[in-house]
Amino acid sequence: FDAVAKAAIPIIDDFNSQEITNTVNAFGKMDHRHPELFDAVAKAAIPIIDDFNSQEIANTVNAFAKVNHRHPELFDAVAMAAIPIIDSFNSQELANTANAFAKMNHGHPELFDAVAKAAIPII
Repeated sequence: FDAVAKAAIPIIDDFNSQEITNTVNAFGKMDHRHPELFDAVAKAAIPIIDDFNSQEIANTVNAFAKVNHRHPELFDAVAMAAIPIIDSFNSQELANTANAFAKMNHGHPELFDAVAKAAIPII
């Protein structure tokens, strides 16, 4: 995994939302911490966060939470991108997003309100 991170970091700015998500999701699933990669991913993701769909948002923050990598700027950007599209999230994406924010102790009342409102009809 370290070789993958080393290869990805210099070109991460060229990754699209799916490639960014797939990269950190793989590291998260393996519980493989690589702070330099996660910081590079956050830096690359923030400017294109509005391109992320609900699954990419949920999987990205979930990966950060799994490896306990704090990046408040990314989480704030994700919250602002998620709120307008929250109705497109399925129950798992809502749960994973809320859980990631909670696990990272990153409060965002507007996001939690939106998650709660979106969850009510699908519970």
